Amino acid sequence: MHNTNFRTFGLLAGGILAGLSLTAVQGCDDPSGISDDICGPCGTIAGGSLSISGSAKLDGFFNAVGQLTNATAQIRGQFNADILALADVYGLARADVDADFVAQLIGKIKADFQANLEGGIQVVYKPAECRANVSVAVDAQAKCEVEAKCDVQVDPGEVSVQCEGGCSGGCSGTCTGEASCAVKAPSVECKGKCEGSCTLDAAASCDGTCRGECDGECSVRDSAGKCAGSCSGMCTGSCEFKAAAECKGSCSGTCLVEQGSAECTAEAECRGSCDAECSGSCTGKATPPSASADCDASADCQAQASAQASASLECTPPSLDLQYGFKGNVDAKAQGAFLARIGELRLRGAAILQGTARLSALVTGEIEGEVVFDPSPLVQIQASLKGVVDAGVEGELFANVPKGRLLCVIPAFQEAIEALGGVAGEVGGTIEAQAMFASFITTGG
Repeated sequence: MHNTNFRTFGLLAGGILAGLSLTAVQGCDDPSGISDDICGPCGTIAGGSLSISGSAKLDGFFNAVGQLTNATAQIRGQFNADILALADVYGLARADVDADFVAQLIGKIKADFQANLEGGIQVVYKPAECRANVSVAVDAQAKCEVEAKCDVQVDPGEVSVQCEGGCSGGCSGTCTGEASCAVKAPSVECKGKCEGSCTLDAAASCDGTCRGECDGECSVRDSAGKCAGSCSGMCTGSCEFKAAAECKGSCSGTCLVEQGSAECTAEAECRGSCDAECSGSCTGKATPPSASADCDASADCQAQASAQASASLECTPPSLDLQYGFKGNVDAKAQGAFLARIGELRLRGAAILQGTARLSALVTGEIEGEVVFDPSPLVQIQASLKGVVDAGVEGELFANVPKGRLLCVIPAFQEAIEALGGVAGEVGGTIEAQAMFASFITTGG
């Protein structure tokens, strides 16, 4: 997002801030002194205050800003810590973590590979998956409706949401998309694509980890001499796919087939677009249903609940397997030292990949070049705040704000605008450095 967008947003907010100032001053001039407590110290987004305005409809947006800024700061801090820890392992003097420093670290790691390994390193990698936090959306919706005096009757564990993206779970309507029917079973004959492991009926190519016999070059062999790594030829035994693929045998895991096929039974889950409510997880914007059968505040509550769900998105850890074989002249002591270094690399590398996916999803809406959140959580929250500003002080979102709290809203809006602008301007260097390291660790080169 460009900084000019935030300058424009700031100008748009000027009118509402002026209106709030006049109204708030009138509220705090109460001669009875009743409003003195309300006009006390204001909470701040940075301070983690959950009730700045006193209205859940409005505070939800401030909370979403806090969740997003805290998440990006935590990811950046953890990335720096992981890179510096690896620098210690590989003998690189500590310095500011940026793309140049990461490039130096990668050079050190490559030199270690070249000195100890025969044929380099093979990587079997499955990316992290990021989804909006549905439970946050449902909880925020329910709390907002409780404040609005609605009769809330909901079990957050059993609530479905509207997904503006992909649904992974039950779909109350029609699920669409290529191979969007997910059949889970311990072992099934899969006529679609297998996500997991395939016990092969006959020798076949394996894009992943071959466990058994390999008639070509195998990157790693177990103590019995069997292949336990990538196979350049045909694999006999089982293949652990690094991505969903055709299985010529029995699939253990999830079988992805077309909707309407014989394998797509009533127990199958949706792994695509759902035109109704999704009872699983969402890639993209998640809008919770009303927690009350009849609540006039439902729509106003949904916007902030959806913003909070996107800001607190979660990413599964990626799968990262580094396969290799030692050179003949590397003795047992050197092998032990290398194993310690690569163990740390595998651990820190997986954490970096998870953080890379989460930061990219929050800021750009993309993971490894694929759009999974449109708009991104950062853009969604900015648009939500702009909507509040455009509605003005007479808008519905200000209806339940105590007059004495209106003065607290002024600095909160200013803080939110500055915080979102800071995220947009500060993460670019981290995203560049993350992408550089991710490209190396997922390819081995």
